[in-house]
Amino acid sequence: MASVYKSVSKTGTKPSSSDESDQKNQQRVLVLTSRGVTYRHRHLLNDLVAMLPHSRKDAKLDTKSKLYHLNEIADLYNCNNILFFEARKRQDLYVWLSKAPNGPCVKMHLQNLHTMEELHFTGNALKGSRPLLSFDATFDVTPAMQLIKEMLHHTFGVPRGARKSKPFTDHVISFTIADGKIWFRNYQISEAEVAKNVDVDASKSKTVETELSLVEIGPRFVMTPIVILEGSFGGPVIYENKEFVSPNAIRAEIRNRKAQKYHTRTQERTKREVKMKALGIEEGREKGELDDDVLFA
Repeated sequence: MASVYKSVSKTGTKPSSSDESDQKNQQRVLVLTSRGVTYRHRHLLNDLVAMLPHSRKDAKLDTKSKLYHLNEIADLYNCNNILFFEARKRQDLYVWLSKAPNGPCVKMHLQNLHTMEELHFTGNALKGSRPLLSFDATFDVTPAMQLIKEMLHHTFGVPRGARKSKPFTDHVISFTIADGKIWFRNYQISEAEVAKNVDVDASKSKTVETELSLVEIGPRFVMTPIVILEGSFGGPVIYENKEFVSPNAIRAEIRNRKAQKYHTRTQERTKREVKMKALGIEEGREKGELDDDVLFA
């Protein structure tokens, strides 16, 4: 009877789950790439893994068509977020942000990337420290940007008490929207003590004030949202960026412009030859050493 009384009294003193103010934010991120990444893409991946102590890095994914296998890999490593880098033609890099296993997921085109080794900035941060996330006010304008903001928060926001994390906050990750693109920047919170003289009743005294400034650390890159899917790497399309132009289309347009210039020169040369034949100028002219008929005879 005494044991029953003790168990009842213990359960009665426990607070209910609804009254608990501290809810654990259990976010783990699976980070991996596809085959065909370059050394710059690989260095960017290493920089991001060093910034995210709650991440789990995995080997490269062999397939590019069956991306739904990433949900099974995330389940094996107990991860509920996926950050996947997909390389195309060894020059184009796409980023997938997904909530495993039910979605949604966002596909973005990553460009203008610069790793920490390339930038050589003076900023520095403790490895494993928790960052402050700064979002532009433009993220709250459209529902699509609100969803992207929430997924960026789950991916880059380090939970309190996460594995390998330090109880410090010494850097800021900034997400800014400009020209329809998301600009990623990483800054160090630098503190400097400045002594100031204060006159109190004709007696000088020195007070020490702390000035805060931001020093960029790196890396930096730009992401262009392409499409948002309802499921994780599949499902109906929720949002599609109509203004996005693929890198293949841009390269094809550049090739077409070069080809058009060649066709224009060829047509002008043909017209000139026809005109000279019509006037009979070519018949009386003696062929020199640099004529095509002599060089390529």
